[in-house]
Amino acid sequence: MPLLEVENLHTYYGNIHALKGISLTVEKGEIVTLIGGNGAGKTTTLRTICGLLKPREGRVKLEGEDLTQYKAHDIVYKGIAMVPEGRGVFARLTVMENLEMGAFSLKSKDQVNKNIERIFGLFPRLKDRRSQVAGTLSGGEQQMLATGRALMANPSILLMDEPSMGLAPVLVEVIFDTIEQVNKEGVTILLVEQNALMALGVAHRGYVLQTGEIILSDSADKLQKNSTVQKAYLGME
Repeated sequence: MPLLEVENLHTYYGNIHALKGISLTVEKGEIVTLIGGNGAGKTTTLRTICGLLKPREGRVKLEGEDLTQYKAHDIVYKGIAMVPEGRGVFARLTVMENLEMGAFSLKSKDQVNKNIERIFGLFPRLKDRRSQVAGTLSGGEQQMLATGRALMANPSILLMDEPSMGLAPVLVEVIFDTIEQVNKEGVTILLVEQNALMALGVAHRGYVLQTGEIILSDSADKLQKNSTVQKAYLGME
C-alpha cells in the first residue's frame, strides 16, 4: 500500500476546473516531484492534499485512510505537513516561536524540545538566530525556518512547494542538500519545484503536469532523459 494515494482529484476555483482527474502515489521513503509550467496545477495539487482546498471529486488517502473528510489542521495530526510557496513564516514572531507554532499537534514538551534540537542540527543558522524576528531573516533563512516549522510536527510526509523560489544559487544547493538529508532520516517528500533539473536530481520518481492533468510519469532518471521533458522543462534542445 502506498503511503500517499491520490485518486482522480477534480478541484475547482469557482468555475475554473484546475485539476482534471489527478492520480498519483508516493511510497514510504520516496522523494517524488511534480514538475510543470505555471498554471499546470502543481500548487493546487498540494493544497488539495493538505486540505486547504476541497476536491469536488476524488480522494486523498494516507496509509489507506481517506482524508478528504478532514479539515486542514486535522490532516496535520494525521501526518501531512506543508512548506508553502513563498515560505509563509510568521513575520512578527521569533524563530523559536515559529518553530513552536509548528509543534501544535505534539502533546509532549520533551518531544517539542527534541524536535527543536533536531531542527537546529539541520539548520545551524536558525540556532544562531533563535531570538531573531522571522521577518528580518534572509530569504534563505526563512526557507529553512518554514521547512523546520513543518518538520516540527513529525510528519509522515512533507509537502514542499517551490522551496528554491527567489533564492541565490548557493542557497538553492543548501536547500536541496537538506531535502536529501531529511529524506535519509526517514521523511517521505512530495516536492513541487520550478527548477526541474534540481528536483529530478534529488527525486526517485516524478510526474509531469500540464493544464491540470498528468501527462507523464516515470523514474527521475528516465524523465531527465525524456526528450519532451528536456525541451519543455530542462532548457535543452
